[in-house]
Amino acid sequence: MVLSPCFVNALSLATLWTTPFAEIGKENGQRIGNDYPLVLVHGLTGWGRDEMGGIKYWGGLKDVERNLNETGHRTFTATVGPVSSNYDRAVELYYYLKGGTVDYGATHAEKYGHNRYGRTYPGIFSQWDHQHKIHLIGHSMGGQTARTLVELLKNGSEEERKHYLKHPEEGISPLFQGGKNWVHSVTTIGTPHNGSTFADEQRIAPLIQEWILKAASLSGAKTETLAYDYKLDHWGLKRNLGESFLDYLDRVYHSSVWDSEDISSHDLSTWGAAAINQWVKTHPDVYYFSYTGKATYQDPFTGKAIPKLSLHPLMRNSSLFIGSYKRNSPEPVIDETWWPNDGIVSVISSKYPFGHPYKRYDGDIEKGVWNYFPVHTGWDHFDFIGIGSADNLGVKDLYRFFHELATNLHNLPS
Repeated sequence: MVLSPCFVNALSLATLWTTPFAEIGKENGQRIGNDYPLVLVHGLTGWGRDEMGGIKYWGGLKDVERNLNETGHRTFTATVGPVSSNYDRAVELYYYLKGGTVDYGATHAEKYGHNRYGRTYPGIFSQWDHQHKIHLIGHSMGGQTARTLVELLKNGSEEERKHYLKHPEEGISPLFQGGKNWVHSVTTIGTPHNGSTFADEQRIAPLIQEWILKAASLSGAKTETLAYDYKLDHWGLKRNLGESFLDYLDRVYHSSVWDSEDISSHDLSTWGAAAINQWVKTHPDVYYFSYTGKATYQDPFTGKAIPKLSLHPLMRNSSLFIGSYKRNSPEPVIDETWWPNDGIVSVISSKYPFGHPYKRYDGDIEKGVWNYFPVHTGWDHFDFIGIGSADNLGVKDLYRFFHELATNLHNLPS
């Protein structure tokens, strides 16, 4: 009997999905690749696995973490401040993985006017070190956070080290001492490496409020008792016992925290992202990958980027804004090359940080270079995490996307 090519391809894919990675990664009986765990880092407004009435940030009504683990790719889901700055989120991510009480740094805390210490975590991967590395996978702002963490692990904080020399009795976080080659790769998905023009117009805070409330309705959770945590304890914005979510939301939304530069709305702007790109380096001994979506088409008469019908309704207004916005000053200059977008991030912003080394992914992977994949046309910002209803993106495609991503990472030399 002759098998059709379609049947053979389906059979091969089915075998791949049900074969543990330890068995796939062998050549002539020898193990190849690596078995470093994957760490999923959520983006703006993200939440933990026990929040939002059971709806998953990574998968929506499905579960990306569980699926990856079941297919042989050890995976952890991290939880950090959903609206905090990338610096604060990176520090929280370090302690969430390693364990301990979050130390934002004495100098940093004094500069921005919040508490030095935050929550205490048991550590979901406490053995993490230079022999037990990880792969960081960040969606949206999570990609900026992952990059920031790598920078702090590598080079630490000179300001915090100077403070420690003057005040040794106050101690210093191991994170700020640097010298830690603990991350094997960074993968970003729909990340605004160069910022989002939508954030430039101070439109992010109202959008955050809308996203949270709509996500709550999707989960079927009662808004008043919604299990959602902004994790802004260091800003004095911890949810009070018995406080309704709407009251908590209103308190956060009207807080002066949004006037600070130590917050997500600043980092997501084009000038905030440019500042990050200046001090957060692309390191020569780390693998870098990026995935980008585009959910717009070019209007034949105006040339503007118009949202596709499949774009999630929550992002239609932001997509229209990004798809027609221009400016000559202040820098960076924004022209029509910024118009194609995934609903919240321009395609040009998502591929790689400006001024950093990059190349189009061609199978020949290089360290210390942003290997960016071809644009996923028709995929919006939420499709990559399974929240939405794009016609061309079903559950199988979501799982396949992450399985191929994970296999690519685990096939990298250790």
